Amino acid sequence: MAKQYTTREFFRQMPNELLSRYFVGRDALAEMDFSTLRDAQPDELFAAWLGLPDDQRKFMDAEFREIFALSCEKGWCAIRDEASFHLGGEPERFAEFMEKFSALPSHNERAMVAFLDHSECWQGATMFYHADSLTYWRKRKGLPGVSAAVHEDGRQDLANRIRDYFHHTEGRGKNCVVEAYRRGDLDYFFAYPEDYSQQSVEWVNGDFARRPHNPAFEVVYVYNKNEGTLDLNFRGSYKAIEPLQGMFAEAILKLDELPPDPEDERVYDLNLLRQRGFQFVYEPGNGIERVVVRKMRLSSRIKQGDRFTVEADASKNAHAVYDLLDEMGKALPLGYFNVTQVEISATMKQATNKPQKQVTFRITYPNSCSLKYDDLDLRLREMLTLSGIEPRAPEKATGDVLEIAEA
Repeated sequence: MAKQYTTREFFRQMPNELLSRYFVGRDALAEMDFSTLRDAQPDELFAAWLGLPDDQRKFMDAEFREIFALSCEKGWCAIRDEASFHLGGEPERFAEFMEKFSALPSHNERAMVAFLDHSECWQGATMFYHADSLTYWRKRKGLPGVSAAVHEDGRQDLANRIRDYFHHTEGRGKNCVVEAYRRGDLDYFFAYPEDYSQQSVEWVNGDFARRPHNPAFEVVYVYNKNEGTLDLNFRGSYKAIEPLQGMFAEAILKLDELPPDPEDERVYDLNLLRQRGFQFVYEPGNGIERVVVRKMRLSSRIKQGDRFTVEADASKNAHAVYDLLDEMGKALPLGYFNVTQVEISATMKQATNKPQKQVTFRITYPNSCSLKYDDLDLRLREMLTLSGIEPRAPEKATGDVLEIAEA
């Protein structure tokens, strides 16, 4: 469950020493003696905060929201990755950075210290965190392993192409800007075309009115030179996907045209999970404590389109789904069905002062998985690989072996 931000909760979770440093840097609340305040008791500070001018509070509240969002495992990974980029050429300084932040007792403090002391890392970290939170990525393979044109000319070329496309096809996108960031072996590009004008109901200096404004919508690219892949995130018309990929190939990779996308023939071997004794394999110390199958869909190998789903409460009985399957097997010949979708629940260990986290994800035949690519989900993907479930080239059917039905 996502954390719910409130200013009071932000003050409650952040040590007063760091809050004092923040307000001193903003020339605010100079009369407040933070040394006399008790941590996690924000009433006095919150009352003083409410007395600040509206414009000042709005500006700081936006910064508090960013810090609050990055006060988690995913946020710390984004901060660490951006620091690695800035300090990658100085191993000793990066080692000092890691030692300093590892010694801090919580992600709340790591986020605030990064904001206060490492401003050069903050913008990139917030962008990585945002990208890690996005879903519905489209992957394009078969790109040549050429370097991305991250310089201003390349970014401007891409911005111009995106602007022209949306301006002529949808009547929006009159302006566009593109920002680029490096994260390990990946190049991130964030494009912000101008959206349709909107009116919103706002309060400004005590005045309530409907005001027109021009928001931006977002196009995000993640390019992996080593693998020759491009991930695209765009919430809009499906027909814009390939043109947007083509713009990137021409403006950033300097290709004459977008190469054809080779068909992905890899498949998940989900039938392994039919076995009651199946064991998920994961490395000790990666934070995974318990993994169970909650739901399973079986599709007929005889009549395409016939399928059924079994779901059970596995919180107390890890074999609940299999008990239900055994009951179903008394009435149906389960050997004529393939597993085409499973829902898995993993119990993940967090920091010592935080409760366990339940992560539920879905795998669908042939090669769809709801896991993302942030630090936590990558651990679960590694578990799938070690367990023999990750996609692989399908085996050719021979003899009387029945063909797997489409999901």
